[in-house]
Amino acid sequence: MTAPLAFITGASSGIGQALARRYAAAGWRLALVARRTELLHDWVRRQGLGADRAAVYGADVARTDEIVGAGLDCIARQGLPEVVVANAGISIGMDTAERADLEVMRQIFAVNSLGLAATFHPFLQPMRERGGGRLVAIASVAAMRGFPGHGAYCASKAAVVAYCESLRGECRGSGVRVVTLLPGFVATPLTARSPYPMPFLMTAEAFAERAVAAIEAGVGRRFIPWPMAIVGPVLRGLPEPLFDRLVAGRGRKPRRGG
Repeated sequence: MTAPLAFITGASSGIGQALARRYAAAGWRLALVARRTELLHDWVRRQGLGADRAAVYGADVARTDEIVGAGLDCIARQGLPEVVVANAGISIGMDTAERADLEVMRQIFAVNSLGLAATFHPFLQPMRERGGGRLVAIASVAAMRGFPGHGAYCASKAAVVAYCESLRGECRGSGVRVVTLLPGFVATPLTARSPYPMPFLMTAEAFAERAVAAIEAGVGRRFIPWPMAIVGPVLRGLPEPLFDRLVAGRGRKPRRGG
């Protein structure tokens, strides 16, 4: 129980699993959350992590009671984490002209935005009382602009960035750091079907290495990889006519069933 503890959502694949592997290699204990708990249990066994090193919690972050309950269970079973990573997220293309896609948008916000706040909720006050901790949000460089066919995802990640700015100000002076990470393109199941170019594509393991360094430093916001720290703000600052010409003809994110 003396090793530090990391609580990570969406840990069954992609960025979440890469972060879990990176923290495990550094000797941390793990509290891993996913809907697909059988995959997580298999992964924990393959890593040779005993019950003293890792625990698995089943929860759908879109269901507030489930993810809050998982956080409370973690505190009861393993103690208060030093790091909480709200990583779970989904990305589905949408077309506002399609009635069914309004439900897609609701689902994306339930997972990517409200689910992130619900992930932080059970830990925030205990961390304030302790006087320290890291609340880490996995946003996206897509938060900088709205891309055609990608409206729900871009908007949900922009909401994450704004929410974390607010939360960071609310936590000032408490010892609790709010860290917002904005990945570029990471090779995960989430990006596997993307029909457009993905510059600076990096592996999930490379992202995790840089992410852990940023979390340890307690930065307020960081783009990963570093070229996105140039690309993101430049995109944000482009005049609308120029941005519209830039994205004209760009492949759209596939819709559900598309």
